[in-house]
This record gives sequence, C-alpha cells and structure tokens, in this order.
Amino acid sequence: MEKKTNAGRNRIFIAISILATVFIFSSCKKSGDDINTNPSSAALMAFNLASDKGAIGFTIGGSRLNNSPLLYTNYTGYYQAVFPGTREVSALDFNSGTPFATTSAVFDTNHYYSVFALGANGNYKNLIVTDELDSLSAATGKAFVRYINAIPDSSKPLVTLTAAGTDIANSSTGYATISGFSGVNPGELTISINNGAAISATRTITVEKAKVYTILLIGVPGATDPEKQVQIKFITNGKIS
Repeated sequence: MEKKTNAGRNRIFIAISILATVFIFSSCKKSGDDINTNPSSAALMAFNLASDKGAIGFTIGGSRLNNSPLLYTNYTGYYQAVFPGTREVSALDFNSGTPFATTSAVFDTNHYYSVFALGANGNYKNLIVTDELDSLSAATGKAFVRYINAIPDSSKPLVTLTAAGTDIANSSTGYATISGFSGVNPGELTISINNGAAISATRTITVEKAKVYTILLIGVPGATDPEKQVQIKFITNGKIS
C-alpha cells in the first residue's frame, strides 16, 4: 500500500541552484518555491535520457509538461503539479510534436513521480516511477540517493555506491532499472559502473544532509562523441525539511 505524504513532516524544497559542471538543464528550472503539496494534485518531474534525442517535450493527458525543449541529460528542474488519475504520458520530438514513446500510469493525489525518456537508435521507452519521498526523514541526518541505469545495453553492469569504505549499493543492474532511495551519511560518495567491457565509469560526489539525489548512469557504449560516452551525472530532487 502506498503511503500518503505528510506535508507537515516531509516538505520537499527545490534545490535553488546546481553547478553547471555537475548537471546542465533547460530554463524550465524554478527556483526557491516549495514543491506543490496541494492534496488535489500529483507532481511529476521529467528527464531526457534518450541519447540521440536532442530536443524533446513531454505531454501528460495531451497537455504539455514543458514549454522549453529538454536537451539530452536535461530535466524539468522541479516537480510540476499534474491531475491525478490514469494518465497517458508521451515523450515527443519538441519541434514536430511527433511522439516517440508513450506510457500510461496511475498518478495518485499528493504523490511524487519521475518520468525518464530512455533509448537510442529508434528504440525508446518511458520509465515512470513513484518517488517515495514520504518515506524519507530529515531526522535521520542522512542524504538520500538512488540511481538509474539509462545505458542502452543488454549487459547488467555492476553498480556500486560507496561511502566511507562501506558499500551502499553493489548490484548487477540492467538497462532501464532504477533503485529505491537509500540513506547515506553526508560527505563523499563514490559511484561506479562497470561491465568489464565498454561500460566503465567512476565518479565521486559530495552529498548533503536531508538532500535527495538521483544518479544518472548514461551514455552509449563505444561512443566517440564525448557527450554520448558512458558517464555519471546527478541531479538534486530537492530537500527534506
């Protein structure tokens, strides 16, 4: 059974800024406002992780979610209020309006969701997940991280997240798989992904108390374009208060 968000206990705040060297995103970002916790709506964040789709849009129930194009590795920057119920979500070429991936999902009142456009070379999908933010508590003193394998490949590379010498995650993870959020001590977090062949990347980041992060494992194995090579990026979903 899904939990209802306790707006008084767990209020999620938008990250005011993210360094461009960490993650570059479009002008859709909203700064300084609380996430909408109106009980008459759900909330949705959208990502373009389809490596050969340079400018995309999303619609939900036929209405545009983003008014500016999302380039590869861009996201909407914050959770946007959407009507609850069973809704059809489409990723589309921004300029032509032609959908390339469509998925239906149930959006519940006062819940948070993410949609990821994934794929390459004519094979695309939307991955829609519930972001269980109501299960996270700032009182733990932890930061919260999850990861998504958006690298289109048939292998299951080993993904590890290590903090202070302790593995937070150590799992073979297939394409289009997203983990749940795990609590980690604030400080340095080392992330690696490796399949013993063309998928290999490592990065160390710094995570902060009560902040919520999504780690993006992206790229195309063997790509020569630096922007398309296998790499690790991350975004801040917000902060638990």
